[in-house]
Amino acid sequence: MYIIAGLGNPGKEFEKTRHNMGFNVVDYMAYRYNIDINKSKFKGQIGEGYIEGEKVILLKPQTFMNLSGESILEAVQFYKVDMDKLIVVYDDVSFPLGRLRVRPSGSDGGHNGMKSIIYLLGRDDFPRVRVGIGAPEFDMVDYVIGKFKDDEKGIVDDMAKVASDAVVAIMTRDVTSAMNEYNGYKYDLEESKE
Repeated sequence: MYIIAGLGNPGKEFEKTRHNMGFNVVDYMAYRYNIDINKSKFKGQIGEGYIEGEKVILLKPQTFMNLSGESILEAVQFYKVDMDKLIVVYDDVSFPLGRLRVRPSGSDGGHNGMKSIIYLLGRDDFPRVRVGIGAPEFDMVDYVIGKFKDDEKGIVDDMAKVASDAVVAIMTRDVTSAMNEYNGYKYDLEESKE
């Protein structure tokens, strides 16, 4: 069984913001695989279902970003999943919008949600999918809790699909295979206009 956790902030005012890219990916996976995220558990919203024959828990922590680890720790302890069965999806300002990175482990990279998760789990050896949202041109906080521009929405939708595919590749093959396939992915602006 896998826990697929998408990071974000709860509440209407944070919907469709850059910091909620993890929520976007999990919502897309729920839609694509017909999984209802309809239960409140582990300080989050969860949905249970199957993806490619594997049982999954889709998790959207409702603790606010900087406390994401509280929700994920509860879920991991309850289901007793190994670290390679926890996949975390989140936004990353280190990459431009339209790029992503799959990694088997690593530091928090300055991301407060990841900082909380690594601190509370006491380890960082779990796969993650980092979805680029671009670097801020102004204040970091205002940027990440700001909404995507209208001309970025097509890229955001595409990245939710591609990140979802990367998660499935981790599950059905392995992290190395997913890295080889998706770490070079770049959204093609010209192709999308055709």
